[in-house]
Amino acid sequence: MAKGYWIARVDVHNMDGYKEYVAQNGAVFAKYGAKFLVRGGRFEAREGSSRSRNVVLEFKDYETALACYNSPEYTHLVKVRSPHSQGDLVIIEGYDGPQPS
Repeated sequence: MAKGYWIARVDVHNMDGYKEYVAQNGAVFAKYGAKFLVRGGRFEAREGSSRSRNVVLEFKDYETALACYNSPEYTHLVKVRSPHSQGDLVIIEGYDGPQPS
């Protein structure tokens, strides 16, 4: 079964306010079995636009990734985060088929 992913790109304009979101999101992500694959870190934008922070979360499947985002707990966190940042988030199903040779 293919995994599910959140791919987020974020610009934080008030780090003090954003820290509350970071402090609270761990419990929600743990509840849904999320695993950080990328959490900030160095990057180089080679094509298109970019934001200052990149995050990739892995879930056991696409349905769980959607359930986490739509949960009351995460809906609350969106309200906590929104005044302090602007971003893009894609929830996407992974690929577990054959690879090119």
